[in-house]
Amino acid sequence: MNKKSFHIEEVARYPSPGNVAPGAFAFSPDDSLLTFLYSPEHTLSRQLYALDLKTGERQLLFTTEKETTEENLSLAEALRRERQRQLGTGVTHYEWPRKGNRILVSFPDGLYVQDGLNASLRKILDITEEPALDPRFSPDGKWVSYVQDAELYIVPSEGGEPSQLTHDARGTGKTNGLAEFVAQEEMERYHGYWWSPDSQRLAFEQVDETHIPVYRIVHQGKDIVGEEAQEDHRYPFAGQPNAKVRLGVVSLDGGEPVWMSLGDFEYLARVRWMPDGSLTAQLLDRDQARLDLVSFNAETGSPHLLLTETSKVWINLHNLLSGLPTKKTQFANAFIWGSERSGYQHLYLYDGDGKLIRQLTAGEWMVESIAGVDAKRGVVYFTGRKDSPLESHLYAVSLDADEPRRLTTSAGMHDTVLDHSFKYFVDVHSSPTQPPHVALRRLSNGSKVREIYINDDPRVKDFRLRPPEIFSFQNREDVTLYGALYRPARRSRKPQPTIVYVYGGPHAQLVTNSWSMTASMRVQYLRNLGYVVFVLDNRGSAKRGLAFEAAIKHDLGNLEVQDQVDGVHWLVEHRIADPARIGVYGGSYGGYMSAMCLFRAPESFQLAVVESPVTAWDGYDTCYTERYMGTPQNNPDGYKVSSVMHHVEQMKGKLMLLHGLIDENVHFRHTARLINALILSRKPYDLLLFPDERHGPRRLEDRVFMEEQIRDYFLNNL
Repeated sequence: MNKKSFHIEEVARYPSPGNVAPGAFAFSPDDSLLTFLYSPEHTLSRQLYALDLKTGERQLLFTTEKETTEENLSLAEALRRERQRQLGTGVTHYEWPRKGNRILVSFPDGLYVQDGLNASLRKILDITEEPALDPRFSPDGKWVSYVQDAELYIVPSEGGEPSQLTHDARGTGKTNGLAEFVAQEEMERYHGYWWSPDSQRLAFEQVDETHIPVYRIVHQGKDIVGEEAQEDHRYPFAGQPNAKVRLGVVSLDGGEPVWMSLGDFEYLARVRWMPDGSLTAQLLDRDQARLDLVSFNAETGSPHLLLTETSKVWINLHNLLSGLPTKKTQFANAFIWGSERSGYQHLYLYDGDGKLIRQLTAGEWMVESIAGVDAKRGVVYFTGRKDSPLESHLYAVSLDADEPRRLTTSAGMHDTVLDHSFKYFVDVHSSPTQPPHVALRRLSNGSKVREIYINDDPRVKDFRLRPPEIFSFQNREDVTLYGALYRPARRSRKPQPTIVYVYGGPHAQLVTNSWSMTASMRVQYLRNLGYVVFVLDNRGSAKRGLAFEAAIKHDLGNLEVQDQVDGVHWLVEHRIADPARIGVYGGSYGGYMSAMCLFRAPESFQLAVVESPVTAWDGYDTCYTERYMGTPQNNPDGYKVSSVMHHVEQMKGKLMLLHGLIDENVHFRHTARLINALILSRKPYDLLLFPDERHGPRRLEDRVFMEEQIRDYFLNNL
């Protein structure tokens, strides 16, 4: 193997070259230490390290034979990892409390606490049967909470007997303290309980899914049969009932919960305690066009409406809510809120009663996250796309709403973590020419204090990965689209066979000024085989504002395909792509898009590799599907036309379908329904199944085999 190529096993290997930097950064409560997860071997198995910020000394916090692997997880834990797209093993979860010098780590056999750098791990909870899900410290560090067998528990951090706080879910089909499926999968809410700031109470969600019919998944590839070879899921299909949820508050002393008055809203989108001890919730209606931010009296459950957001398109959920301290200052009890009311997500300052004080940021760009709020100095730190929709930077803006000040200077993507004293921040930076590296910087001006990690992955140098050409062009509607072009090393004056890599769905962006563009290993492998590879973010994708996203409302798989066709036409016009040899591939929404490109634009695409596709939106879940399509009852024509099966008759090219048989998110039923339509239309197809995989193959052997089959399919047919 020469240094300009690599074996196909590297395409299947995680993490990809360069993407081995430390992660899960957290400052200790006194800001003396910076902790993070890291694998010196550049594998998925990570350990917990601490960096002394005064001396610069780094040390491994503990060594243990205990670690999380794919093999020792319970089904409940495996499904939570699927929802969070978590692939890491070893130490996968740790936490500092807001106060105290102790760290919580969890392993399949129990929960452990370490008091300080040099102490030994202490097991505070032994797990023999049911897993302890979502373990977390109380803010004062005296308690550890968790959910076990559908009920909420606490155990003293010093050690002792656990206390059960809720008592009415076990054995009923309900759960206390766990987020329901659509909250985890579609709302990015992974917690189902929340500690009060004074560590005396917990708010928790009770979920009742017993009225939702069971969807059974059978492990067809296992040697066993019976109950051990099947999973039953309460899956809410579009247009059908959702889970019923309640929000309660329970004290550490136990007793009956106080239930909050949620009204008739469909979704409990977000929950957060405010500094004054009030409890807030974001409540979203079924159409996802109205969201109420409500404050509750935790003693009585009575609500107080703080504000309402409405949209003619849909509400994009966010985490842009931050309460200011209760001290007697100009902004006591005020809060910061994010809204897309202008068409772009920006920050607004409200008083404690929900009255708007002023808008803090504005313009045709979007705020992504609140990194921290220094109420003492009156400064909000946030990440956003002010300078380019392809880059993320850290900015500072005063509560008086001056012009935002950019703190990260290098072009590219920046992930940041601020310390508690607002002196320093961790900057994880990457660009197409720079794999992720980590520095500690001053929050005052962004200057570097020290390097934390310089990327040392030898594969970056050995494989000589070349970044793509990132460019923009105008589509047929004169809308600017961004694309990335990967040309083979050997340039040719003749148009080349071309492969389009697509996702194309909402809440996603593929084309960025980041290392992920360069470390896209399947793309790089196909480029080395002599293909031109093209990536395009069509209308409907993220980070471009609400109008750009809203173009696809109630009509999925139409304008997105038009934009991909316009991208192909651009390549053909510039004599880059051979119009008779163009293929497309993608997974999940990208699988849906790959199929739709082949079926709806047969004049442009001759081959599609379709991974884990949604093929009919009536077979996907309520929250995601109805946000963009409405319900099947109120948009029957839209559901019909947006179905892959509606366009099967137009298919002319080659089609390869891939799916995991135990996919509990996009069920194999999607691919099976498409196969039935192909048979009725006498359209040939190729099929690759993975009996023991879910939405994406996790086992290395399966991934290698999949990459070989995809490679050969392109080589033999394009």
